[in-house]
Parts: sequence; C-alpha cells; structure tokens
Amino acid sequence: MDAEDQDALVRDADQPVEPPKGVINELLNVGQDDKLQGQMEEFLGPQAEYNEDEEERKYYRRKRLGVIKNVLAASVGAMIVYSVYMGLLQMQLILHYDMTYREVKYSNLGLEDIDRKMLMGINVTPIMGLLYTPVLIRFLGTKWMMFLASGIYALFVSTNYWERYYTLVPSAVAIGVAIVPLWASLGNYITRMAQQYYEYVNYKEDHVQEQKKLPKGACHKYIIVFQSVFYIVFHLSFVFAQFPMRFVLNGTLHDDEHVLYNVHSCGANISGVIPGFNTTVLKNLPRSMLLIHVESVLMGFAFLAMVIFLALCGAAYRPTEEIDLRSIGWGNIFQLPFKHLRDYRLRLLCPFFIYSGFEMLFAVTGFSLVEDRGCHLPIRKSRTYTYFISFLSFPLSQSYGVCVLGLRKLWLLIMVYGLSCSVFSSLSLCLLRLPRWVCLMGGAAVHAVLLVVLLVFSPPPKSPEYLGALLVISVLWGLGTALNKTGVSTLLGMLYAEEKERLDFVFTIYHWWQAIAIFIVYLWSHLPMRAKLSILLATLLVACCCYWVMERRLARKVPYRLPRIPRPRHKVKGYRYLEEDNSDESDSERSEDDDKEEEEEEDEEHVAEEMGAEDRREEGQDDGVQGVDSPEARRRGAEGHRREDAHVKDGVREEREGG
Repeated sequence: MDAEDQDALVRDADQPVEPPKGVINELLNVGQDDKLQGQMEEFLGPQAEYNEDEEERKYYRRKRLGVIKNVLAASVGAMIVYSVYMGLLQMQLILHYDMTYREVKYSNLGLEDIDRKMLMGINVTPIMGLLYTPVLIRFLGTKWMMFLASGIYALFVSTNYWERYYTLVPSAVAIGVAIVPLWASLGNYITRMAQQYYEYVNYKEDHVQEQKKLPKGACHKYIIVFQSVFYIVFHLSFVFAQFPMRFVLNGTLHDDEHVLYNVHSCGANISGVIPGFNTTVLKNLPRSMLLIHVESVLMGFAFLAMVIFLALCGAAYRPTEEIDLRSIGWGNIFQLPFKHLRDYRLRLLCPFFIYSGFEMLFAVTGFSLVEDRGCHLPIRKSRTYTYFISFLSFPLSQSYGVCVLGLRKLWLLIMVYGLSCSVFSSLSLCLLRLPRWVCLMGGAAVHAVLLVVLLVFSPPPKSPEYLGALLVISVLWGLGTALNKTGVSTLLGMLYAEEKERLDFVFTIYHWWQAIAIFIVYLWSHLPMRAKLSILLATLLVACCCYWVMERRLARKVPYRLPRIPRPRHKVKGYRYLEEDNSDESDSERSEDDDKEEEEEEDEEHVAEEMGAEDRREEGQDDGVQGVDSPEARRRGAEGHRREDAHVKDGVREEREGG
C-alpha cells in the first residue's frame, strides 16, 4: 500500500498544477488594460498627420464655395421667376387683346375691366413699398423674403388656370406688393454675400475674428464681381421669357399685312403706342389643352424657383445678427428708410433711380390702341393694356419694333436685347481697374446717343428692310441697360459696404424710386412719342449732373449725414446675452443693457462717495464736540449744518432741472 501511495503521489507531482482562475483573469485584464490605454493615448494624443492650419483653411474654403453657391442660386432663382412671369404675362396680354379670343371664350366676363384693374394693381401697388418693405425684410429675414416673393409669383401663375376677377386681380395686387421687397432683398443678399466672402478669405484678420466693422473699401472687388454675375444670369430671363411666344403663339398670329393694315406711321411720329393696330391678331385660336400644358410647365418652373431659394440659398445674416436687426424696434425700422434720405449720396442718386425705372418700362406698353378715324376694320374705342415688365424689357419694342416689323418679330428683338444685357453686364468687371463712374457714365452716354437718334428716326410701317437697324438699336440699348443696372447696384453696395445693418434700407429706397418711375410710365401711355423721349433724355441729363455733384462732394470729403441705428433691445435674454463679452456685437453696437450697467455702477460710486463724505463730516463733528464743548462751537456747528443742507437742496434742484 505504501508503494502504491508513493507511485500515485509521484504521478500527481508530475502533472502541472492548474492555477486559480482569478489569477489568470487578472493577468489577462492587466494586459488588456495596458493595450486599451495605449490605444486611447494614441487616439487622444497629438496626431502627427493632423494640421490645424490646414483643416481651418479647408473649412473656410468650403465656406467660400458655399457663398458662391448662394450667389448662383439667387441669380438662377430670380432669372426663373421673371422668365415665367414675363413669358406668361406676354402670352396672356396678346390673347386677351384679340377681340375674337375675348368674345369666344369670355363673352360676358368683362375681360377688359379685369385686365385694366389687374395691371393697375401691378403698377400702382409698389408705390406703397417704402412703408412695409423694411418691416417685412426684418421680420421674415432676407432669404425668407425672397422665398415668399417667389411664392407670390407662383400664385400669379396658378390663377391663370381659372381666369376670373376674383383670381387675377388679387394675385396681381399681391405681385405689386411683392416687387419692391423682392428686389430689395436680392440687392441686400448679393451685397451681404460679398461681405461674407471677404470675411471667409481674411478669416485670420483681427477685425474679422472680433466681428467689427469692415475696413473701408475692403470688400468692393467682391461686390463688383457678385453683382456682375447676378445680372449676367438674371438678364437671360429675357431670352427664356420669349419661348412661349416663339414656340406656342407665333404660329397662330396673322401676317403683318393684316395686323398693320391701318397703321400709317411709326416711331417718333406717333402718339400713344401704335395707332390703328388691328384688334384681331390671331388667325386661329390656340387649343385650350395646349394653353393648359404651357401654364403647367411655367407653374413647374415657378415651383423650381421656390425650391432653389429655399434649399440652395443660405442665410444672409447669422441668427444672432437677425435678432439684433429686429430688436431695434419696429417703429425705428419703419422710420429709418425716410431718415436715410438725409444722406446727400442717396438724394443725389434719386434721379438715376428714376431713370432706371423709366428706361426699363419706357414705351413698353403691350398693345395700346387709339381710335383710327380712317379705319374700315372693326376696331374698338381706345383702351390701353400696359405691358408691365418689371425692371426688364426692351424700351420702344412696340412703337418701333412691332410697328415696323410686325408682331411675329417681337420675340427676336427682345431675345437679342436680353442676350445683349447678359453679355454686356460682364463689362462692369472693368470697375476692378477703372473708377466707379465709368460704368454709369458709359451706360448714360450710350442711351443719350440712342435717344437723340430715336427722336429723328421714324421708319415706315411694314418695312422688313429695317430689321438690321432695329437689331443694332436693341443691342446698343441692352449695352446701356446692362451698364446702368449693374452700375447702380454696384455703386450702392460700394457706398454702404461697411454698413451691413443699412443695406435693406438703401436698396428699399432704390427700388421704391423705380416703382415711382414705373407708375409714371403707366400714366403717360397716351403722350406723343417725342414727348416721352424728351422726358427720358432730360431725366438722364439731370441724373448725370446729380451724380457728378455727388462724386465731387465725396472727393472733397464733404461729410454726409447717416441716421443713428438704435442699439438692440432684447426683451427675452437668451444664453448669448448672459455672457459678459458678446462676440457677436461690434464696439459700436453695444447693447443698451451695457450702458445701463455702466450708469448703475457710476451711481453706486457716486453714492459711495457721498456716504464716505458724510461719514467724514460726522467724524469731524464728533471730534469737535469732544474737543470743544462751548456755546460758540455749537452755534458754528448748527450754521454749518444749515449751509450743508442748503447746498444739498440746491444740488438736488439742479439735477432735477437738468434731467
């Protein structure tokens, strides 16, 4: 037995003893912890391949690309909106003008009265734009104002599915309400994008990091480039607006012999627009389903413009800046556009604003008939359809183009004019090297020469041989329009480039004066053509003189008067207003709360000083009482108290009178 026990012990000794499981787990955990700690240190520690400057540079490059995307999106959106609007309005007014179309489709509807009131709403309503435009832009924001205005234009397109008084007239009034806010927002937006692009290029500068006011002239080159890009894209709306006319209506129009049968004079010799123009311009009526298909396509593009404004256009201001812009008080927002007219720069540019509205709509009366006494065709008594094309159209296209070449060539003249405007808008880039007056004065010189030529140019009607001359006039007028539009917008951006809180007021004034000019053009449709040309030429000369005076004053450094923008008043204090150092406000835009805090601190210091002085006087009086206890000392002390009380009362009275 002993031998067997010894053999068993030997076998057990030869077998390895299994250590406790807890010891193995602890050893494994120690290795895993070391491995995890090394991975964490490697992950959280400084990365050899990470370059902070390079990442910051990439970030701001993406920001700059975003700004370029915003400019292109706003330009394309505005171009689509006005392509749809002009194309639909042109087609609608041609159809409504034809007597056969009115009597067959709308015999007892009173389409003449509807069109008259509709065009009155489009032309007259913008006059009130100065009253509500800044409030709408500050309340909704620049981006949302553009989106809402494009939605109103889409509403106008949708009402043409069911042409009735209660659909066309309210939508036309809404168009008139939206015109000035839309264009003020577009001008403000493009200028703000130029300012943002400068900030993203110079993000390391101290004044950019501290969000202070930009240095004078710092972002001028970006304003020039962005305004040029906007008008290059936008003026293409002339071209696309002629697609419905060219591909839908052109095949249904009568030939020139029928349309111009009773027209005996054109150009400068006529009064009104086209005396004796035939009231039947359609040889066959377009099918209703074809018109519905065209309107559906236009409606789709109108919605596309809304989506572009909503999805592709970024915000013009930071959220905190939007809050500050709204927090100055709605009463101040309402008053500030009027107060900005104290600035002599804006006052002296007002004639150019008016001329800009004149030359956009001058003689673009769609089809205005005056009674032709020698007419043998059934022509109704005179009535006017004002062909309103806001900020866009070839002046004199009816009195010279349609009267000489016929209605079928109208699309060609306006398309050539639009291409000319788009191409020559790039000439404003010369302001990167030349003085800023070159653009405006160049456009004014071209238009002045053309106006003098048109005063003596009276071609006979139905003269296709004048096609080349009229195309040259279209190209040259487009050159002047491009330099004028781009020059005025660029000039305003350059004058107020450092005042981002004033841009909406400035562009509101600009487009409000254009609305006044549009209303004047709407009223003068029956004047003789030479009177219209003379008014336009006189306005242009006055505008050039006023602009020269403005530039001369600026060269002499004559100070201009800018209204003070009130400091923001925040009723609800968010997290950003609880901070001591507010990085979103410049030194010149401190909130009123900071001023109140400073006043309170000064009052506390003043009170502390007064209390210290009283304590010192009391201590002195106690020492005197303890040192000298005599009737004369008590009498001198009482007299001193009375003098001090009188002095305190006088000081209180003076403070009340001063307050």
